[in-house]
Amino acid sequence: MAAIFYQNNEQKRLAILSMARVTQRKKKLYTKILPLTEFYRAEDYHQKYRLRSNRDLMKDFNTMYPLGEDFMNSTAAARINGYLDGYGSLEGLKNELPGFGLSPAAERKLVEVVKKRKGKIACAP
Repeated sequence: MAAIFYQNNEQKRLAILSMARVTQRKKKLYTKILPLTEFYRAEDYHQKYRLRSNRDLMKDFNTMYPLGEDFMNSTAAARINGYLDGYGSLEGLKNELPGFGLSPAAERKLVEVVKKRKGKIACAP
């Protein structure tokens, strides 16, 4: 089962609208919309999994964020993890790249990985 959890009425409204758009394209959607009651953060090794799997990029992140909690809370790490997992476009990445604080070598590596995923993009922003 898949679920969308909402914290307030606006999030619930947006979830319902989003589901309606998706169900117009698909026959059946097995996703529930539920209120968020409790939240449990996944174990550290689950956080930013795609990024953690890339040793070249993690060299930069280990330097930038020696504390694991800072890495987990990093917006840049979250965005890059998404690109590595196929979310976002090459153009979007190139626009965001200067703000990530990566070394030139890591920037090249990230662009290279996203280029290889071209045609496999899960969801362009």
